[in-house]
Amino acid sequence: MPNQRSCRSLAILIFLGFLLSGCNQASSDKELAPSDEGPTFQVGEGAKAYTHLNFKNNSDNFQFAVIGDRTGGANVEGTFKLAMGQLNLLQPEFVINVGDLIEGYSDDKAELNAEWDEADGVLKTLEMPFFRVPGNHDIANETAQQVWRDRHGATYYHFIYKDTLFLVLDSEDPPRTAPEGIKEKIDLYNRLQTEDPAKAKAMLAEFMSDEAVVAALGTPVEFDSEQVAFVKSTLAKYPDVRWTFLFLHEPAWENPSDSFKAIQQLLKERNHTFFGGHLHYYDYDNINGREHITMGPAGASFHQEGPGNVDHIMWVTMTENGPQMANIALKGVFDRKGLDPELFGAYDRKGYEGAEGNQDGDEAKEQ
Repeated sequence: MPNQRSCRSLAILIFLGFLLSGCNQASSDKELAPSDEGPTFQVGEGAKAYTHLNFKNNSDNFQFAVIGDRTGGANVEGTFKLAMGQLNLLQPEFVINVGDLIEGYSDDKAELNAEWDEADGVLKTLEMPFFRVPGNHDIANETAQQVWRDRHGATYYHFIYKDTLFLVLDSEDPPRTAPEGIKEKIDLYNRLQTEDPAKAKAMLAEFMSDEAVVAALGTPVEFDSEQVAFVKSTLAKYPDVRWTFLFLHEPAWENPSDSFKAIQQLLKERNHTFFGGHLHYYDYDNINGREHITMGPAGASFHQEGPGNVDHIMWVTMTENGPQMANIALKGVFDRKGLDPELFGAYDRKGYEGAEGNQDGDEAKEQ
């Protein structure tokens, strides 16, 4: 039998063997930590299964979504309501609209408040903040303007988020003269969408070709001296922000008034981007090196034919080099269970009963 000394020596040799094995492992495996707070990887020497470790995890970057018109002949598919669920899937830090959330064009406060109650009920399903921008349907007359102020406060305002300035402007102050009989025409159009879609389409085409409507669309947007002064004072208060985003309903740059040119002049020396809506058609303009984007609708009727006819959102990522922007068609976003056949005519999903039905997959588990 081995004596006590030889047993002790054997134990020491075994212990040294484990230490050496650990050293060899440490030399063949390299621990990589991209940052003190970032993920840690245990990888082998030589070839790697990844391209690089420059993770897109800059804490100063952030994402928000821009969404276009809901009304002006809201479609019967309820696309804006669908968009709320899709935005919850995408999880931006906040959402900002470019106007027209109600059909409006009423002088009846009770009717206007009822429309806002319905719209705000849809917005309550959104999990992140939503910022309103006044549109011509939202503020179609002095009564509607007062209802807005009673419910939502100022018609133009600003906020700062992560050293970025957001300016919401009011392109409807004062409200423009409405086309004759516009409320009745909207009511009829919305009814015909269900009763006679072809007739509804013809009615819309006739309306958009009306001389008075064409003239109104070409009329420059005016901003009163008080609003221009607000823009000037806000810009002076935040001279060194990373970027300035401006939101208004009507794309005033299409036929700029002197008052809008004054606002453009105030912005001349800073990085900025404009977002508008109103035309129900996506359009991109680069004016003097600055991007001006007219959003397509998010449930409103299409006003002209062409590739800009798309219900979509704009996904904006603010980076150290400025905004990165991606358009996402609303029919291109769906949940983890796959496409909903009721919405898109896609394949069947077991355990799914559509947008308003059971989505927890219980039925699929039972099959």
